[in-house]
Amino acid sequence: MKNVLVTGGAGFIGSNFVHYMLENSDALIVNLDALTYAGNLENLEDVRDHKNYRFVKGDIRDKALVEQIFADYDIDTVVNFAAESHVDRSIVEPEIFLTTNVIGTQVLLDAAKRHWNLAPDDKYSREYKEGVRYLQVSTDEVYGALGKTGMFTETTPLSPNSPYSVSKASADMLVRAYNNTFGLPVVITRCSNNYGPYQFPEKLIPLMINNCMNDKQLPVYGDGMQIRDWLHVKDHCSAIATVLEKGRIGEVYNIGGNNEKANVNIVKLIISTMGKSEDLITYVKDRPGHDRRYAIDNTKITTELGWAPSYTFEKGIAETIEWFMNHRDWMNKIISGDYLNYYNKMYEQ
Repeated sequence: MKNVLVTGGAGFIGSNFVHYMLENSDALIVNLDALTYAGNLENLEDVRDHKNYRFVKGDIRDKALVEQIFADYDIDTVVNFAAESHVDRSIVEPEIFLTTNVIGTQVLLDAAKRHWNLAPDDKYSREYKEGVRYLQVSTDEVYGALGKTGMFTETTPLSPNSPYSVSKASADMLVRAYNNTFGLPVVITRCSNNYGPYQFPEKLIPLMINNCMNDKQLPVYGDGMQIRDWLHVKDHCSAIATVLEKGRIGEVYNIGGNNEKANVNIVKLIISTMGKSEDLITYVKDRPGHDRRYAIDNTKITTELGWAPSYTFEKGIAETIEWFMNHRDWMNKIISGDYLNYYNKMYEQ
């Protein structure tokens, strides 16, 4: 890796990955972000003047801009975080999820194919161009929902249940097709639920932490027994870097944290850690099509590439609560204006 295009690098996972790469590599990191509601340059204020960091404001659907970035910076690696990612929002406004997550991915793939001088004949020899790679950051939600037993593996059939997960599954299939048709050197990662610093407060953990800090009600969907596997964002970043370095072209790698937890139990753990009362919990109407359980089998990445999560959930959630409590100014700026309107619309009875 010499020149890495990180799309969506001002968002939650993207900004953590930018930090990780600047700390652990000598690569030039070019961050392309449209700075929609979840993109926040304050996440990267401490690296703004880093010699190996560049920021470009723009949309991955902008073909001319993406082509210009590839040309100006001679991009050899793409890590595509850019996505609309909140299931609730996809139910209210599905179109933007399809255009950003699918069409935006196609624009990136086309630019990579042209800049890396790939042709359809390349696929027959499988002699991929040296030193280039495209990594699509996906989600375990493309697999659908699990029953009480079993786990998602890389061969689990895709069965997405929300407009968000449909858009991500569609993007994954595009990436696969560009590998098969054009010989584009791609890898796909599918992660479980992330948590950690800089997460936008529409997601469960930062939402509950912020509401606890302000003694507000804690809205829990349905009975709160939806189960997710939780992955600390720093573990996710190290896994992506490992896949970039060691992953086999054309493969999918599941990234999980080995931490299955029910939503309501996470809420109660946050309450206990912060010294609040469970009386703050308010059960609200469940969202449409709410998947009951996700669980990742990460055997492939651990055995094949030697990666393993370093965070227990107990350690990770304690650090996360401490981070948000120490960054109240960051949170207060975010929860003003449009976010409050969205919050009220989502969680009103």
